[in-house]
Amino acid sequence: MNHTDTLPLSDTTSVWAKTAERPFPRQLANDTSADVCIVGAGIAGLTTGYLLMKAGKTVVILDDGKIASGMTEVTTAHLSNAIDDRFVQIEKWHGEQGAAMAAESHGAAIDCIESIVKELDIDCDFARLDGYLFLAPEDRRELLEEELRASHRAGIKAEMVERPPISYDLGPAIRYPNQARFHPLKFLIAVAEAIEKGGGRIYTNTHVDHVEGSKNAKATIGDFTVRAEAIIVATNSPINDMFALHTKQAPYMTYVIGARVTKGSVIDGLYWDTLDAYHYVRLQPMSNKDGESSKEYDLLIVGGEDHKSGQADDTRDRHARLEAWARLRFPMIEEIEYTWAGQYMETVDGLAFIGRNPSDKDNVFVVTGDSGMGMTHGAIAGILLTDLILGKDNRWATLYDPSRKPLRAAGQFAKENLNVAIQYTDWIAPSEVKSAEEIPRGSGAVMRSGLSRVAVYRDENGTCHKTSAGCPHLGCVVHWNGAEKSWDCPCHGSRFDKHGKVINGPANINLSPIKD
Repeated sequence: MNHTDTLPLSDTTSVWAKTAERPFPRQLANDTSADVCIVGAGIAGLTTGYLLMKAGKTVVILDDGKIASGMTEVTTAHLSNAIDDRFVQIEKWHGEQGAAMAAESHGAAIDCIESIVKELDIDCDFARLDGYLFLAPEDRRELLEEELRASHRAGIKAEMVERPPISYDLGPAIRYPNQARFHPLKFLIAVAEAIEKGGGRIYTNTHVDHVEGSKNAKATIGDFTVRAEAIIVATNSPINDMFALHTKQAPYMTYVIGARVTKGSVIDGLYWDTLDAYHYVRLQPMSNKDGESSKEYDLLIVGGEDHKSGQADDTRDRHARLEAWARLRFPMIEEIEYTWAGQYMETVDGLAFIGRNPSDKDNVFVVTGDSGMGMTHGAIAGILLTDLILGKDNRWATLYDPSRKPLRAAGQFAKENLNVAIQYTDWIAPSEVKSAEEIPRGSGAVMRSGLSRVAVYRDENGTCHKTSAGCPHLGCVVHWNGAEKSWDCPCHGSRFDKHGKVINGPANINLSPIKD
């Protein structure tokens, strides 16, 4: 079978977005104020808002899209205290105590989410289950044994098993107990409703132009202003930081397929391998409603095939490789119902940046650098930022401090920033096509116009829409993403829709339009 023939042709909407109705289509239309203003209504922004509200603070939350319409919408929603970069590496970067605190904080994040689920009685498919780290074909058992010892030093009660509980023999694996999974949008919609019931205000389709810290900090939205005692920027990639944090993290795209399997044919769990970039697998319970009856089944969610953002445009091939990998190991797969992709920020030392924004006023906070663990890092942000704003000590503050200097990760720092420097050579590259007529309808390409680079999108009618190809963040040349119909920056992860409207920071303004 040619697996590309079984993939959905065009819809790249995640299963979460397809199976949840989001409220609050309300745009800010006047000046307002609160104790805390939060920019970003994803997992980090909403969890922080909820915990601050419970602590007695008034909150205003702003998002330029719908609730959880950014990277939270395209997560695979693994809840794990087994770090993606693995404890052997985290220990090298942060020491044995740092690795233990990383494990502790991610465990606490899962507990926090579970507590909120119970508190608000949220029907979001939350379940505790085991996670299994197994070997990629070329890796040896010694790698798992070393990781198991590091996991034990970090305080994780993991154990070696001869194989994960699936029919395909994956070989030995580390079993991590007490992990979890959930439906992130159903969870966050309930959290948002609780925030509103508690007096908080959520404004969507509200683009924040500027954030300014001072004794009376403010967020500027067009002609309107939100004033607050503290501001939190929780936009996945911070829109208020031009340089400092972006040299310490890099944007990566990751790809996901959702495959129908008979209910109960795969043991519910989290599964991931040691490949670089690794595969990761989980289940999501589903039902098809047909009149008065409904048929339950499971969706096997499989992710991987990562690459630096803006540095590849072969999405369909990557989804096909995921399908081939999954069908070999999970032969019970029926049809592929979903394909999507997401972007995450990988820090040079494997842990998020959560705390006061570097070189800023003390009342401006930031959360970024999810490093493939956005759900738990988002909940950690809720716990940690609430403590910082309330003036409480938190033992994780130094570990996640955005101003930390990752000296032990100097090699990774140099590698990522060299990659960024190389991208600037795109300014002297030739046009990708000789003329706009060569661009297929519904697609885009970067062309040269004198010394300038022009991003040209040719719509279905053949009309060309032109913008500057220079990212307004730090000037890298954007690349066309054919699957997502977007312009992606290969340097720091800014993304723009086909007409040049900004959809992901750190850029916070659109690509400049160009008229013939």
